[in-house]
Amino acid sequence: MRIILVGPPGAGKGTQAARLVDHFRLPHISSGDMFRSAIEAGTELGKTAKGYMDRGDLVPDDVTIGMIMERINQPDCAAGFMLDGFPRTLPQAEALQESLASAGISLNAVVLIEVPDSEIIRRVVGRRLDPQTGQIYHINFNPPPVEIADRVIQREDDTEVTCRSRLQKYHSETAAILSFYDDLGLLRRVDGNCSPDDVARSVIRALS
Repeated sequence: MRIILVGPPGAGKGTQAARLVDHFRLPHISSGDMFRSAIEAGTELGKTAKGYMDRGDLVPDDVTIGMIMERINQPDCAAGFMLDGFPRTLPQAEALQESLASAGISLNAVVLIEVPDSEIIRRVVGRRLDPQTGQIYHINFNPPPVEIADRVIQREDDTEVTCRSRLQKYHSETAAILSFYDDLGLLRRVDGNCSPDDVARSVIRALS
């Protein structure tokens, strides 16, 4: 099973990624983790990426895709993988598809977890952090215990203004990607506006 997981920030991709990895026994390839691993391992592409990052520049798409292909070609991905966090733009999706095709690798599905913007904002804006323990709470779904309620804080990136900005960027970038994968017959839409268990069941059904 070779999957790409897509969804807006706050849609629960992290939760579902963990469940999919467990259910299908797949390696989870997160773009952020992949960068860190390649840099720590000292691969040539990792060194190249580090050079860009140290200068404060964006890592070019061809370097990122090279790192993805380097990771996909490792033995643990022989039976499949789940890619999360990439591609984000249409040129990235097209270049990745071309690289996969050249390597004789075909995707099984691109899973989109759909959640209305209003619900995303409610989820994100309601998050609270305990700075002493790092524990995340939510004022509606998982309120902090009374004894620590006074010390929890709202992170700067959990404000409504920041959330709306991130959603706007997501929609502007992702719309073309969804059309691209839909035209390839790979897109699977899943309703993410329900419990994590229900979402997980829907994703597994969509991939069956």
